[in-house]
Amino acid sequence: MPAWIALIDPISRLLDKLIPDPDARARAQEELRKAEREEDLEALKLAITSDQAQAASDQQEAGNASLFVCGWRPFIGWVCGVAFAYHFILQPLLAFTLMSAHRPVSLPAFDMQTLTTVLMGMLGLGSLRTLEKLRGVQ
Repeated sequence: MPAWIALIDPISRLLDKLIPDPDARARAQEELRKAEREEDLEALKLAITSDQAQAASDQQEAGNASLFVCGWRPFIGWVCGVAFAYHFILQPLLAFTLMSAHRPVSLPAFDMQTLTTVLMGMLGLGSLRTLEKLRGVQ
């Protein structure tokens, strides 16, 4: 949403003071509202067009038999899952076992903030798809 849209309400109040004629003031306020509606409509059209293009791309990817085309999402999911399993399960167990055996080793650590951002995005999209399935949306 452009910044000028936020100024519509203050401008409307300013019009009350600047334009003494009630009819002229009403016309000016209606012009402001019309501009806001047109801007909202254009943003909605752009969002719909973008969503349709992404859906067409997703369908084309999903229909491809090559693992390199349709398998990138599952690959990212498995990489994130393995990284989480290592970070929260395997690494602490290995560190404990090695320390217990008096062989302290510095195990590698991941940038969990970046990994979490990727995984949460994937999980969020997955939950929205589950909601769509529950509502019967194709």
